[in-house]
Amino acid sequence: MDWKLLLTDDRLGIEKSQLSKKDGRSQFQKDFDRIVFSPAFRRLQDKTQVFPLPESDFVHTRLTHSLEVSVVGRSLGNLVGERIIAKHPKLKKDFTQFHFGEIVAAACLAHDIGNPPFGHSGEDAIAEYFKNGNGKKFKEEINDEKKWNDLIRFEGNAQGFRIITKLQNQDVDGGLQLTYATLSALNKYPKESLTDLEIKYSKGHKNIYKKFGFFQSEKEIFKNVAEKTGLTKPTAAEKYLWHRHPLSYLVEAADDICYSIMDLEDGFRLGLLSFKETESLLLPLIHKTDLSGYKKRDDNEKVGYLRAKAISDLVNLVADTFMENEKDVLAGNFNKELVTVISKSNTLKKIERASIAKIYRHRSVVEREVAGYEVLGGLLDTFITAYNEYSNNNLTSKYRAIINLIPKRFFFGEKNNPELYQRLLRVIDFISGMTDSYAVSIFRKIRGISLPGGRVTE
Repeated sequence: MDWKLLLTDDRLGIEKSQLSKKDGRSQFQKDFDRIVFSPAFRRLQDKTQVFPLPESDFVHTRLTHSLEVSVVGRSLGNLVGERIIAKHPKLKKDFTQFHFGEIVAAACLAHDIGNPPFGHSGEDAIAEYFKNGNGKKFKEEINDEKKWNDLIRFEGNAQGFRIITKLQNQDVDGGLQLTYATLSALNKYPKESLTDLEIKYSKGHKNIYKKFGFFQSEKEIFKNVAEKTGLTKPTAAEKYLWHRHPLSYLVEAADDICYSIMDLEDGFRLGLLSFKETESLLLPLIHKTDLSGYKKRDDNEKVGYLRAKAISDLVNLVADTFMENEKDVLAGNFNKELVTVISKSNTLKKIERASIAKIYRHRSVVEREVAGYEVLGGLLDTFITAYNEYSNNNLTSKYRAIINLIPKRFFFGEKNNPELYQRLLRVIDFISGMTDSYAVSIFRKIRGISLPGGRVTE
């Protein structure tokens, strides 16, 4: 892969000649701004990161997490960009180190934009509905293994790509019309949900990614992105499988650093880990020379101080590791997460084990996960049934009322009877885009548990 192509500032859905005039911002800064002002990004303020939102006014939402990941990603991009340009001086003509940071920051900002309500358990709940719930009856009618796999392995990353390339600004080609570089760096898993090789060798065959990055409905869009940025393929036999954009490794690392360290701080603030436990997990990440003035702080300040120092040191380690492996990354021969090969990887694994035991299995977290299955499964059942009846021109008064709850933008302004796969995706678009609070509220109302105005009837 070639850095000049990888850093292209051409935009999806816009001809080069149609690009807006210069206004003091690079094209990648404009990507960042477009994401910030999108409704899908704003809704992250009421989507759970780990803990139920009313639990504390300190813990992270998806919005604050995404902002923090973006800040860390920008630092990583700037550090790596400076070294890449020094190593490849010809890039100086068109790029600065800050272009790298801007691409990574924008991609980081959007990395969770496709997450449904209730966090990762919400993804599982949607997949479970089609795999083992009432939605499994649609398998025979869809009759396409790849499209069905999109549903039974529902993936927030693929939904995010769909949102920013199609659902936002539906009346224009390319959605938010972000640069190809940002769209490519955003996609950590540049493959379809089920490749031809996976179908041919269904037993034991594994591709290089544990997840997928786009649905069948957007596969041609990503193919265009991959071609524009010069992504290479591990095998020519696969039409929709590519090596990752090098900067996607930095996006992934920024996310890994933030959820490892910030979830730990949230756990401490909620009393799930003692100060001593938290301190013992963070101190090994930090150079001892960085701890001047540490003992003068209270426990909360100390943990905040350790968190900041740990992130700073991890950023430098990740940047060093990326540069050590740059040749393999460009050749498509590096298939690991950067945080797993840095010198502090064992310490991060220890933090992960402690987080699983003390944080992710906390009662409130598990209760929210269980609620997610009930709420999202119930909403899918109700709205899919209504949408199918609407498409078949067979609306009863009940389903007509339910259809009126779906904003018209989810009908895409197309014909009333698209194929079942598309109808199911549109309902998923509606439900996965809900905030946690709205999902619970509308579920209670359509089930008659509460009425408009907030009065609980139970």
